[in-house]
Amino acid sequence: MNFIGIIPARYQSTRFPGKPLAKIKDKPMIQWVYENAAKVLPYVCVATDDDRIFEAVKAFGGEVVKTLPTHQSGTDRCAEAALKIAQSRSFDVVVNIQGDEPFVKPEQIELIKSCFQGETEIATLVKKIDSEEELFNPNRPKVVLDKNDFAMYFSRSPIPYYRGEENKDWVKKYTFWGHIGMYAFKTDVLQKITQLEQGKLELAESLEQLRWLENGYKIKAAETTYQTIGIDTPEDLEAALQLF
Repeated sequence: MNFIGIIPARYQSTRFPGKPLAKIKDKPMIQWVYENAAKVLPYVCVATDDDRIFEAVKAFGGEVVKTLPTHQSGTDRCAEAALKIAQSRSFDVVVNIQGDEPFVKPEQIELIKSCFQGETEIATLVKKIDSEEELFNPNRPKVVLDKNDFAMYFSRSPIPYYRGEENKDWVKKYTFWGHIGMYAFKTDVLQKITQLEQGKLELAESLEQLRWLENGYKIKAAETTYQTIGIDTPEDLEAALQLF
């Protein structure tokens, strides 16, 4: 099975304009993402609507394609880029790598690749939740898995509800899973899901993966022990530099 990586990147960001070009040590953030992905994928490409990002990727020798500025999500941007890339190379699966996670681990990409056996259409990563704060944080999506590690539901609420126990004891009594926002898609599935209309579940929770579940697509999950570091604000960048 042939895999490629696509990194959607846009310049405009409400909380951190120009984020992909923010310097980490001597490199723009997008270059860190690209180089980590390229360690385990034979072909990686940045998808952007911005000339500044386009030129920055070209400057460090990366592959990049221009996409429309009207996309509502990174998934939509990946789908357009995949169609363009397919004109010159063949591939079976697209790995969507977040452009604001410069410390993404190559091992995580290998994990998501390992999901593509049997009936897997979409794959993602999960990590065990080990604190009450994380479990009840609405900005940390949670997921319930079936016995074969396919997602049953995603939510910003703690799921499942652990009846009869105080909140502080939930993580001691049950294994709760937090969602890590990396996805991989079979090429035909990627094109199909971007044509779906938003459903009631997605509108309620503001989680696009619920649109896919609501339409019958299966999402396989693999467990990672590494918590990715997303950069959403300049303060996040400063904190990441300290960790670096």
